[in-house]
Amino acid sequence: MSEEHGERNAAPRYLGLAPYLYYADAGEALDWLVRVFGFTEQVRYVDSAGNVFQATVLAGDAELRLAGVGSDYWASKGVDGPVGQLNVIYVDDVDEQHARIRTALGPDAEVSQPQDQPYGARVFTIEDVGGNSWTFWQQVSDHVELPTGWREIRPE
Repeated sequence: MSEEHGERNAAPRYLGLAPYLYYADAGEALDWLVRVFGFTEQVRYVDSAGNVFQATVLAGDAELRLAGVGSDYWASKGVDGPVGQLNVIYVDDVDEQHARIRTALGPDAEVSQPQDQPYGARVFTIEDVGGNSWTFWQQVSDHVELPTGWREIRPE
C-alpha cells in the first residue's frame, strides 16, 4: 500500500460537534437558554427587523447554534415543523471530508457541494438514513459578510 493510499484511508480528524437547533423565534429561545440553563451567549445575528436568524451559545466549552425559521420554511419542506435534527461536525478540511463521503457512498449519493457561507464557514450537508442532517463545517475566516440591513450583535 502506498503512503498516499494509506493517508487517504486514515480516519478523519474531527474537531468537534455542535447541535444546530431550529426555533420559530430564535431570539426568544436564545434568551430562554441563557436565562434558564445558564448558557453563555457568544453571538447573535439579526436581520433588518431585529429578528435573530442565527445565534451561538456556549454550554461550557460546547457550542450550540440556534436558527430562527418561520412556518414558510417548514411549508417549503412539506412539513408543519422541525423533523429530525441538523448536527454540525467541525473538520479541518471540508473538501477532503466531502470527497471521502462521496467515495464511500458512490456517485449517485445526494451530497451537497461544499459552499462558502457569509459567516466565514465552508460547509456541505448530507442526510443520514434516519432523516437527520449532518453538516460538515470548516471555519475558514472570522470575516462575516451580512446582507445589506443585517447586523452582528455581540454582548458587551
